[in-house]
Amino acid sequence: MYTARRLERRLPADAAEIYLVNPENYMLYTPLLPEAAAGTIEPRHVVVPLRQALRRTRVRVGNVTAVDLERRTCDYVTAGGSERTLGWDRLVVALGSVSRMFPVPGLAEHAVGFKTLAEAIHLRNHVLEQLELADATEDPEERTARLGFVVVGAGYAGTELIAELQALVRRALRLYPGLRQSDTRWVLADMAPKVLPELGGRLSDAALQVLRERGIEIRLGTTLEQVGPDWARFTGGEWMPATTVVWTAGVTPDPLAGKLGLATDERGRIVVDEGLAVPGRDDVYAVGDVAAVPLARKGGTAPPTAQHALRQAKVCGDNVATSLGHGKRRRFAFSGLGLLVNLSENYGVGKVLGVPVSGWLGWVVTRTYHWFALPTWTRRLRVALDWAVAAAFPRDVAELGSLGHPEPLPAPERRG
Repeated sequence: MYTARRLERRLPADAAEIYLVNPENYMLYTPLLPEAAAGTIEPRHVVVPLRQALRRTRVRVGNVTAVDLERRTCDYVTAGGSERTLGWDRLVVALGSVSRMFPVPGLAEHAVGFKTLAEAIHLRNHVLEQLELADATEDPEERTARLGFVVVGAGYAGTELIAELQALVRRALRLYPGLRQSDTRWVLADMAPKVLPELGGRLSDAALQVLRERGIEIRLGTTLEQVGPDWARFTGGEWMPATTVVWTAGVTPDPLAGKLGLATDERGRIVVDEGLAVPGRDDVYAVGDVAAVPLARKGGTAPPTAQHALRQAKVCGDNVATSLGHGKRRRFAFSGLGLLVNLSENYGVGKVLGVPVSGWLGWVVTRTYHWFALPTWTRRLRVALDWAVAAAFPRDVAELGSLGHPEPLPAPERRG
């Protein structure tokens, strides 16, 4: 979306036709997904409708199935199942990433990922449903399982998610006289030796202490060995009753990236130069999680973070315009603004331009950064109103699992 916006600004209206093919008609602002899952933010407010953000770009909703680099064509399937083909003169691959899965028995059947808006909405409804079922049952073993919550992956997504979900459940339990906070059990597991290892020692330790003080059990050097419908077993043999298991243990480039016939690195990312172009071609570019973008100053490649991807998109847009005779070629050079993590309950940790922040200040800085990073003022105002409502009123605990799945119409009555 950002590449297309850049091209709209850099190219005259008659210079090129811009197409964007995407499975949805919106762009998801991923850093706010944990708050959407916890109900702090209305889920629709963490997405940006593509047709509103892009004025000249022609949006095509569908899934890309193949790209022919020699014929310069792109095949995709529309939401209605129709097959379509687009021709192109310049191609930008921005497929992003998918959840990285491991061959854990029962993982695909009984766990849920946390990468899309649909997964976030499902997870919130599922957690609230477990409270209803736990309150209704007379079986203590079933109640224990319903109130057991496991998140695998102690990176940004997993840590923020478990903090937000625990805050949601803790406040919701006030409405369930038959349930107590001590009935719930929260476990955050990861093979890594630290929580949020990217933050470094002191801040990582501070996040660990905050989570443990809230009653979240931290299992480091541990991951799942097997998952069942109402239980999870960790490496080492520890068994835990739980009907909620969330998998956030890393991401991997979209598999389609490895099927395009382009050179990839050991992680499956498309190899590009500092201008985001595929070496040896002046017509193919790649950005974001799917691209191995070199960092000239630090060495290595850019990490898969939103702040890097958005800046890559702008450089890519400029260089695509340059290849069409408009503007000058640019190099991607961005060292990062810092790392910020929202742990809910007015607490955050992170680094801003190398300066560590934590506590209430860290929480304010984290929210402020994400607020300004949101595309369009419409979305910023909506999110600001959501935050204000969440601060002044209790969280909504309506479980809307049936939303989008209406009951069939009743059979017509017989007359006579």
